[in-house]
Parts: sequence; C-alpha cells; structure tokens
Amino acid sequence: MAAHAWFAATSAFADDPQVVKIGFVGPLTGPVARVGKDLQYGAQLAIDEENAKHPTVAGKPVKFVLDVQDDQADPRVAIQVAQKLVDDGVVGVIGHYNSGCSIPASTVYHNANVAMITPGSTNPQLTKQGYKNVFRTMGHDGVGGVVAGHFVVEQMKAKRIGIIDDRTAFGQGLADAFEKGVKEANGNIVDREFTNDKAVDFRAILTSLKAKNVDVIFFGGLDEQGAMLVKQMRSLGMATQLFGAGALKSNAFLQIAGPSGERTQDLEPGPALDKLPAAQDFGRRYKVRFNQDVELYAPFAYDAALAMLKAIHDANSLDRQRIVDSLAKVSIPGVTGKITFDPYGDLIKPPYTLFEVQQGQWKSIKTVGGGG
Repeated sequence: MAAHAWFAATSAFADDPQVVKIGFVGPLTGPVARVGKDLQYGAQLAIDEENAKHPTVAGKPVKFVLDVQDDQADPRVAIQVAQKLVDDGVVGVIGHYNSGCSIPASTVYHNANVAMITPGSTNPQLTKQGYKNVFRTMGHDGVGGVVAGHFVVEQMKAKRIGIIDDRTAFGQGLADAFEKGVKEANGNIVDREFTNDKAVDFRAILTSLKAKNVDVIFFGGLDEQGAMLVKQMRSLGMATQLFGAGALKSNAFLQIAGPSGERTQDLEPGPALDKLPAAQDFGRRYKVRFNQDVELYAPFAYDAALAMLKAIHDANSLDRQRIVDSLAKVSIPGVTGKITFDPYGDLIKPPYTLFEVQQGQWKSIKTVGGGG
C-alpha cells in the first residue's frame, strides 16, 4: 500500500507542469508607478490567457509565471534587478519602461543570452548597440520624433516653434528627433530650452518662450510634468499649443491639467486603439481581470508577452539562445497591430496616432504611418 501511494504521488508529480519564468520589469513605485502597473497587468493578462490553454513545450506541460521586479525608474536599480532575473532563471524579459533603464539593463541580458522585449522604451540608441536579444513593440523616437516634427510644420503650419526637454534619455532623444524632423521640413525653431524630470516650476523657461512669440511648444518629457507645464503656460496668458510625442496621452495628464489641457496634441506610437475591435476586446478583458481601465501602455506589454510566448513555442525549447533566435522571426497579429521585427529588433513600419484633448478627453484624430 505504501509503495502504491508513493508511486501515485510521484506519477502525479511527474505530470505537474514545469514552471517557466518570464521576467517583467517596470517602475512599480515612484512617480510613474501607475504606468508600471499598467504594463505589468498587460503582460500578466497574456500569461493568464496562455496558461488557460494548458501549454506544452517539447511535449511537456508548462506553466508560465511572471517574475515581477520593480526598477523604480532608476538605471542603477534596473541593472540590479536585471541581474536578479537572470539569476532567477527567466527565459525572457518583458521590460523595461524607461529608456534610461532599458539601455544599461540590456547589456546584462545580452551577456546572459536572455531575450528582452520592451513595451515602452523608445530611445533609438537601445537597438543601435548591436545586441541581437533586444526588441521593442512600439516605434522608436528616431521615427516618431521626426514624424512629429514634420507634422507640426507641414500639417499644423507652425511658424515659430519652441522646444523643451527634460534631459532624460527619453526626453532629450525625443526632442533631438523632433528638431531633426522640423529642420527636414524647413521649419523654424526659435528656441530650445531644457529642464529636468523632477522640476515643477517652468515659469522662467516659459517667460522666455513667450517673449519669442512661439506658436507651438514641443515637450520632450512625461505626462505629469507636461500637465504642470501647460497649466503654467495658461497662467502666464500663453495660448500657445503644447505638442508631445509618446508620453502625454494619459488619464493623469487630464486630471492634473484640467481645462488648461484643452487642445494639447500628442503623437503616440501605435494605431488608434479606440477604433480597433481587437483593442476594444482587449480593454474589456483587461477591465474584467484587473477592475480598472487601460492607462496607455498595457496593450504594448500584452503584445510583447504574446511575441515572447510565440517565440518559445516556435523554438519548442526553453533554451535562451533558441528563444532569442526564434523571436527575431516572429510575426503575429497583436492588439496594437502586426508584430514583426527588423534586424535591429525594431518594429517594422510602426504606426503613430495623433491625439488631441477635446472637452477633457483624449480623442484620436488621425493615424500616420504603419502598414507593416
């Protein structure tokens, strides 16, 4: 009887799915924690849905588990948690969010042959390092910033353009790309100013820009700071248009800016999700699972997780290098559009959507690019 019980127990144990860890890293504490949680939930939803299908790899049952880490939007912490994930035995990583975290962390993953897909880091430098293990599920600023620059000159007909950036890897890189786009379109930049990502008082910069009669201010920085910026613009009597790319569109911007945010425009990576049936369905599933609405980036994290899972199944292996090689060939229909990568790990033909604040809500105006 004892032997029979032992055999039954070991047989059941042998049939238990193997736990396969996929890392997730983002800013889960600090000023952009809500973005980090949004990303985490997007990735988690993909993992949950995959596990519901009772997946197998190499003929053996597996259970995917998201190994969640907080990089606090701090590059030094990012390197530490990247090493922890490598040591934890993850087969791939979804993350990071901030470009300033993704760039140093990518070296840690590269040295361990771990695939990394960022759903939010858009600095072009990330994929210019020559690492074959680094991918992203949204267009980078080298494209988006340039597109924004052309749009402001050619579509908005801006004559006197001012630029402010927050001196982060993201903000400065984005502003550089925007400046390039404006110059390509033969536009006129009358001034470029900078702040830092902790600043709350922009009146000195804005007073200078006001004196130069700018008709558009481009901000290379994040949503909450952009909201404070536009409030101070209005308090100084400036009717100037605020324009962003890849970071202003959020509920937080609307809440902080209030009526001052009206007419603010933002060019975001990805298609107009509010007009895509697949994205609307994703939003409903997300709300059922997490009891909150999508903030912004969750669909990109969901698609990153889908691509990672597809690469694992295509490789039919848990070997890190095989997964990296497989990911380079992935082509799937994602919530945000077609997910397929060029030799650098960048999304092929990424779309961008122009949004504008109208009556206290972000409204999609038009989609630019895409078609990959």
